[in-house]
Amino acid sequence: MRILITGPMGYVGPILTRHLRTTFPEAELIGFDSGYFAHNLTGTSRLPETLLDRLHFGDIRDFPPDLLDGVGAVVHLAAISNDPMGKEFEAVTEAINEKASIALAQMAQERGVGTFVFASSCSIYGAAEGSPRRETDALNPLTAYARSKVAMENALRSSNAGRMTVTCLRFATACGMSDRLRLDLVLNDFVASALATGEITVLSDGTPWRPLIDVADMARAIEWAIGRSPEHGGRFLVVNAGNQAGNYQVRELADVVSTELTGTKVSINREAPPDKRSYQVDFSLFASLAPAHVPAVKLAKSVQNLASGLRGMGFSDGEFRASPLMRLRTLKNHIEQGRLSLDLRWQ
Repeated sequence: MRILITGPMGYVGPILTRHLRTTFPEAELIGFDSGYFAHNLTGTSRLPETLLDRLHFGDIRDFPPDLLDGVGAVVHLAAISNDPMGKEFEAVTEAINEKASIALAQMAQERGVGTFVFASSCSIYGAAEGSPRRETDALNPLTAYARSKVAMENALRSSNAGRMTVTCLRFATACGMSDRLRLDLVLNDFVASALATGEITVLSDGTPWRPLIDVADMARAIEWAIGRSPEHGGRFLVVNAGNQAGNYQVRELADVVSTELTGTKVSINREAPPDKRSYQVDFSLFASLAPAHVPAVKLAKSVQNLASGLRGMGFSDGEFRASPLMRLRTLKNHIEQGRLSLDLRWQ
């Protein structure tokens, strides 16, 4: 099998590449990436992309159709990948996450690709009070990033002519150690803050709900989606990817980190206005379709792996929120140094 991964040089990509190389040792793995974050290696002495058979650099907005020839499965990770970046680069987010992504799926269908796996997000539920959200519940995207994920899902649903098996994995919030670690994710931020300062400051009142999934379990879910047959979920499937036990309030996350990293103080701003981005998610459909791929990494283990990885890097930066470990900061550094244009094209 020939598998194309878009965006392998991000946060999830290195973990996914390693997992697919182990799980499908005979597969031909091809990567396509812009290289925005290629230099942001953390805690590794080996370039993760050496596990790929081929790596192509390019802008997803100019994707070469012939790269899809002979490809059996596409895993589409490439995106402007969080709310702060989406707010700063809203037009680019629409161009990459929506328009270019839709064009990629259309090209894949035209070139005879059999399987298309799209990394969507539970953030599309936005503000969702009451019971955990199911796949059939109304969506309430609050950000450009979330809106772009909805648009891509809708396009895949309406345009799929039945020739591809399409799986939209609505992932819980990512966490865990990676060869290209991001600290602009809630659990990762808490662990970094605990190690660097001995304290976690929760800026909200701590009550918002977040579902979490470790990057290692994201890779396992993608593996399942690559091998999924239409008999298990249909030719087109949208499914929440995470664990029923993985819904946490933000203050609970801080408490788990402080328990695992003894001596950490937790400060919560109980006077803060409510964070509108609060949602619990029902993952029962994923559990029924993919029982062998239900997330297995416990929250405490994710914290331990993060702490071990950060310590191995010699991490001690109390000002890490202004560092390249924040994806938005990396993009701004590129722009300030004249390497990227304002529409995030290489100069």
